[in-house]
Order: sequence, then structure tokens, then C-alpha cells
Amino acid sequence: MRIIVTTISLLCLSVGVLQAQEKLTLDVSAAREHALIYNRTVKNAGLAIDQSQERLREAISAGLPQVNATADYSNAMGAQISIQFDENMPATQIPIKPTSNFNLQVGQLIFNGNYIVGIQLAKLGCTLSEKNLQKTGQDIVSQVTESYYLTLLSEESLKILRNNTENLKEIYRKTEPLVKVGMMEKLELDQLSVQVNSLSNAVRSAERQYEMAKNMLRIQLGVTAETELELTDNLADIIEKDMGPDADLNFDIAHNADFQLLEVQEELTRKQIDLQKAAYLPTVTGFYNYTYKLLKPAFDMSPPHIVGMQMSIPVFSSGERRSRVRQAKIDLETTKNNKALMEEQLDIQFRQMQFNLNNAWENYETQKRNVEVSRDVYLNLRRKFEQGMISGLELTTADNNYLQAESEYVTSLLEVLRSRNALETLTGSILNK
Repeated sequence: MRIIVTTISLLCLSVGVLQAQEKLTLDVSAAREHALIYNRTVKNAGLAIDQSQERLREAISAGLPQVNATADYSNAMGAQISIQFDENMPATQIPIKPTSNFNLQVGQLIFNGNYIVGIQLAKLGCTLSEKNLQKTGQDIVSQVTESYYLTLLSEESLKILRNNTENLKEIYRKTEPLVKVGMMEKLELDQLSVQVNSLSNAVRSAERQYEMAKNMLRIQLGVTAETELELTDNLADIIEKDMGPDADLNFDIAHNADFQLLEVQEELTRKQIDLQKAAYLPTVTGFYNYTYKLLKPAFDMSPPHIVGMQMSIPVFSSGERRSRVRQAKIDLETTKNNKALMEEQLDIQFRQMQFNLNNAWENYETQKRNVEVSRDVYLNLRRKFEQGMISGLELTTADNNYLQAESEYVTSLLEVLRSRNALETLTGSILNK
């Protein structure tokens, strides 16, 4: 995948640099790539791959030669062996000498069904870890993308509120001397003052929301809270580029990360049947023992070299093995049913997400026109207020209507971005952007 290759290049070029700098300048693609490298959840998924590979090596090593060495020393503390060959003769006393042995044991597994299936299961475990890394990376990219969009929208909302507040403050400053000379009533000024105060509170609230959005993005990017973020993408460019309902998005269920994980799970369940069947097969092992007498006893009849084989044959288990095989088959059928159910659910989910995107786009276009109309109405009434043709109440009402339209527009914009992001995550195309 192109984005994975890019992350490797980015890591080679920027490791040690991004950690030292205090400011990150990112477009949405760079934010995704940065998260794939530094997000701790992705790092843990990568460590899980390393662990599964070590488990595979562990499984393989169980069937390779095993060498063990032992050394011992024994002392009978002066004890003797008493042997009487004839009852008329005194017993012969034979002292027990100290003994010491060095023993080398070499074992080799020749055949074991569980060993063969166990290696296959360990390999599938590696595949499962790799698929889980891909799924984790996809989820993180999706989360980073949505947080990036949310941060841009929070910033845009803050700008709108600040501009609107400054405009009303300017009107207030222009109206104040008119009230003093009696050309306008004080009530008009009070109404403007209330609106300005309300907008000032809204600005402070928007500033906190903007900071919260950036903090969430920092967590997903894997950077500290002190890192300054500069987002270079423009909302207008994003929304007009590949965001509409006519954008080409095809759904191949084989590319869905959740479905891929379930496919691996199905294969693991199938191998569990083979593992239970392998319990019927014998186990054959070979061994070699070498013993060197460091301190030899008086009588030593044990050979230094011994070679042998051992076969363990399962004969009768009262139906235990058969029950385990049947349980494994039931688990496989359950997994197959879950897989078929997921296929149906994903197909319906894809259609629903397309429907949601179409609705979100239509609502976005409607709210976009509403904002333009509300802005024109507000500007027109503002000019009339400055000319003394309307009251302050009418101006503040128009201002509230304009801000409400802007809020609904921003909400519709976010819904389009979220719907598109969810659709790209479902189809798996988000990692190729």
C-alpha cells in the first residue's frame, strides 16, 4: 500500500527530528502518515506482530533437537555394602565409593501431529497479527482524519464568531455617540450590548472547543500537549475534492479489514479441528544418552552410550477426543455463520452509508445557500440600522439568524466529511489516499 511505503520513508527521514521540534505543520495526508508511525496503539499492534513471530519460532524449535546436560555427585558418607556368601562365613564388607557422573542427553521429535498443526496455527497467528495491524492502522487513520476535520471546523467556527463579534462591537461603537446626542434610543444600544456579550461568551466557548479538538488530534498523532499544530488544508478544497455522492467508491468485501480478520479466524477454527484430530496419532521420539563417569563405583555395568526410540500410542480415551473434535467442528460452523452474517451486514452498511452521504451532501448544499441568504439579509439590515431605518432588536435577530445558519452549515459540512470518512474506512480505501 502506498501510504505504508510512505510512512517507512517518513520514518527514515524524520525520526528524532519530529520529536525535537515544537511545531508540526501538517496537511491531512501528513497527519495520517505521522499517526501510523507515532501513535502508540499502532506501535502496540506492531509489537504484537513481533510477539507472534517469536511464538512461531518457539513452536518450530519444539521439534528441533533438544540437548540437555546434567552433572551429579553422591557420597554415602562411609557406608558399606554387606554381602554374606555363606552363613558359616563372615559377611564381606564392600565400601561405597563416592560417584560422580556427567550425562549428555539429546532428544529429537520424529513425528507428532500436534507439532505439525501447531506450526500452522502459529503461522496463522502471525497473519492474524498482521491483519490486526492493518485494521488498527485503518482505524487510527480514520480517527485522525475525523479529528483533523473537526479541528479545522472548530477553527472556522471560531473565526466566524470572532469576525461577527468585531463587527457588532464596531456597530456598538458607532451607535454609542448617536445615543448620546439623542439620535437613537438607549434601548437600541442596550440590545447591542447584550448581543456583544453573548457573542463574547460564545467566542470563549469556541476557543475551548478548538483547543479540545487540537488536544484530541495530538493524542492520536502521538505528540505531546506542548506541540503546536498548524493545519494547512482548507475546508473548501477538501469538501469539493472527492467528497460528493458522485465520487467513485466501489465496495469489495475482501478489502474490508473486519472481514479479513474473520477470514483468518475461520482458518484458525478449521485448524483447531486438525489439532484435535492429531490427538489420535502416535508420537515418536528418538534419544541419545552419553554418560561419563567422573568418579567410578567399584562395580560399573552401565554403558556410556545409549540410543533409542520411543512411541506413545493413544489407545482409548472414553470418547474425550471425539467430543473435542465435534466441539471444534461446531465452532467452525459458528464462525462460518458469523462470516455469512458479516457479509450481509457489511453490504447493508455500505448501502446505508451511501444513503447517509447523499443526504448529508444535499443538506450541505441547502445550508450553504441558507448561509449566503442569511448573510445578505444580515448585511442589508445592518446598513438599514446604521441609517436608523430599523431597530436594534431587528438587527440582533438577523445576527442570531445568520449565526444559526452558519452553525447549521458547519454541522452539515462536518456530517459530509464524517460520512465520506466512514465510507472510505468501510471500503478500505482510506489507507490508499
